Amino acid sequence: LYSNLTACQALGNMCVMNMNSLSSSSTDACGLFQYIYVSTARLGTVHSIPYWRHNLPWLYYGDQPGLASRVLEANNFPTIFSFKGTVKDVKLEFIAASFDAAGNFLKWQSLEGGILQLCPDTQTKLNAAYTFGTTYQQSCKISVSKILLDFANPIFYDLFLEYNGDNGQQYLWAVPVLNLNLQYSEMFVNQGNNMNNWLLTRRFFLVDALSGKENDLGKPPRVIRIASKITISIRLVSHTQRGTIYPPLITIAYTDVLVQNPETQSVMVSFSVNYEMNQSEAQIQTDITLGVLGGLAVLWSLLKTAGWKRRTGSSIIDLQTVLKFLLFYAGDLANVFFIITVGTGIYWLVFFKAQQFVSVLLPLPSQEEDFVTYIACAFSLKTLHFLQLLVSQLTIDIFFIDWERPKGKVLKAVEGEGVVKSAAAPVSIWRTYFIANEWNEIQTVRKLNPLFQVLAVLFFLEVVGFSNLALMDSSSSLTRSSESYIAPWSRILRFGVSAALWLAIAALQIIFFSVFYERFVEDKLSQFVDLCCMSNISVFLLSYNCFGYYIHGRSVHGHADTNMEEMNMNLKREAENLCSQRGLLPNTDGQTFQISISRRMRLHYDRIHETLTRKRGPARLLDSSANTFEQSTRAYNTMNKFLSSFIDHVHKEIDYIVKDKLLLERILGMEFMEPIDKSIFYNDEGHSFSDVLYYGNETTLLIFDFLFFSVVDLASQSFVLAAILTYLQQEIFRFIRNTLGQKNLASKTLVDERFLI
Repeated sequence: LYSNLTACQALGNMCVMNMNSLSSSSTDACGLFQYIYVSTARLGTVHSIPYWRHNLPWLYYGDQPGLASRVLEANNFPTIFSFKGTVKDVKLEFIAASFDAAGNFLKWQSLEGGILQLCPDTQTKLNAAYTFGTTYQQSCKISVSKILLDFANPIFYDLFLEYNGDNGQQYLWAVPVLNLNLQYSEMFVNQGNNMNNWLLTRRFFLVDALSGKENDLGKPPRVIRIASKITISIRLVSHTQRGTIYPPLITIAYTDVLVQNPETQSVMVSFSVNYEMNQSEAQIQTDITLGVLGGLAVLWSLLKTAGWKRRTGSSIIDLQTVLKFLLFYAGDLANVFFIITVGTGIYWLVFFKAQQFVSVLLPLPSQEEDFVTYIACAFSLKTLHFLQLLVSQLTIDIFFIDWERPKGKVLKAVEGEGVVKSAAAPVSIWRTYFIANEWNEIQTVRKLNPLFQVLAVLFFLEVVGFSNLALMDSSSSLTRSSESYIAPWSRILRFGVSAALWLAIAALQIIFFSVFYERFVEDKLSQFVDLCCMSNISVFLLSYNCFGYYIHGRSVHGHADTNMEEMNMNLKREAENLCSQRGLLPNTDGQTFQISISRRMRLHYDRIHETLTRKRGPARLLDSSANTFEQSTRAYNTMNKFLSSFIDHVHKEIDYIVKDKLLLERILGMEFMEPIDKSIFYNDEGHSFSDVLYYGNETTLLIFDFLFFSVVDLASQSFVLAAILTYLQQEIFRFIRNTLGQKNLASKTLVDERFLI
């Protein structure tokens, strides 16, 4: 009736202290305010805003269905923001009009003063909350006594965002408030908590220590109401390339505290500024990629299973075949998840940190759950794949074929007869022991140095400062000052930074070792092949029932048990091409082969092998029985004679041919021709026998190590702990591979384990 602005402001403040209740009772402040609001429609509106009456505070936006979504999304905020522009482009200029409880206007206040942040902090860190693109989080416990001291009288705020128009004029944009205490009332819970049902308000307070007082104003209030959680949400407009945002939204949750002992009581409060964008399109693209690559993984696993069936010499689809397919699919699906997660992490790292005009914003922590799930799936499946690989390498069949023949005869006393007879001179076993030791040493050789890999990644992350790129802020600097605000970590960025470094350092290591080190310093696999040839020993490997590898080590000089002078003469003759070439076929150098043996050949091999492995080798040579020792020796000699004669084409019924693999066979890693009558030796231009060693499975090991590193880091948020545990894991599995591999080597070749050092 009297249009008393101050009194109407006081009435509005009472309604705000009552959580903007929707009561229609005239004895309720909000009910009375609504009555006056309806009755004064003739007074007109302020600034053409339909919810703002003359001489009344602006408390509500209205309760029409869908109004909240129109307010928050119908119009874009009329200015653009960037990460690397002027102060006006990178700062959110929030300004608040403040009122006391009696309705008196106090002043305009910039939020950069930290007026909404109840937790004490330095001015620099408080002001960082309004740097565009910097996710800000602050939480602490505040004693009730301090709250009563600092907020004896409530202050009410109307929040605006300041911007410059095209004409240079300054404008204010009203920031809506989402009061969660109002939204969670019975009326709105029944309607469902979605944007269309939100009731947006305008005015808010931080602490209400007034309405909880009794008649005696000298006493502390019985109850105080505190804004325990304040969140300012900035949402990027979809498909923008110039940093356009929707109007900001401030969300507030209040907590009522029953005052009993103010000195000992405390309350947890938090303040945050979040930046978000619609991630549905990115999720759809990820799902499509996962579906396509997952389907290709099924086909690839089927091809692997078909190749495995061919190599095992079986044509029946049984339970073992299904299990093998699932193991192949686990490894391939792990690679799919790895590709998706690495691609996603590096995408967000590059496009978020490198942008000037903002076009993308990071997913919120709640939106990262699918990404973390993908990493967990990749790690679990890759662990299964790695363990299956480990088991397969620890169960291979291997035998060293000794080509050395006796040189002359020796006199030997016949036990029990008292006579001396001439016999063939024994062939030294030390060359076989030597080759067995060299094979034992290269079992866990890798294409890179795993310790250097871990230390280099940790160095770049923690010392150089690449870890700072994983902070949820707009800065792409590798350093942060101790006085500046440190934004929270982004799990996607942590994964992206560590993935980029891990893969880059691994690639550099592999290039260095393959291009320089192995060519000019030391190539352990090539040295092993050369050593086999100089020792006159071939290596026969079967990784599957009917598939394996052959290293032809037959000496071109006839003998390897020679003195130093003759050995040097042999090397000189070979260097001057005065002897034949080392290859299995005449006038060739091919010494390594992939072999696909016939079932008949496998039966012959198994028949001798059963005798060879019936006794695993004596634990103590001196205590072993003569029978067992003689039986094992006889079986060893039989196997050596059988395999050497097989290589020499003696057995026509189990003969073999040598041929090149087709290009498609090399690409698919399988053989099209089944060895029915004759075994097939495929020329191997490289060292494919490394497939039964760590060396030939570097990709699997590299991915497994990185996923282990990432899982530990995501769980602990510590690169240092992740590096330490990754190195320990590498050493543990290397020890297991060496120990069990040595036992398998001793049992399959009859080389006593005591000679494997």
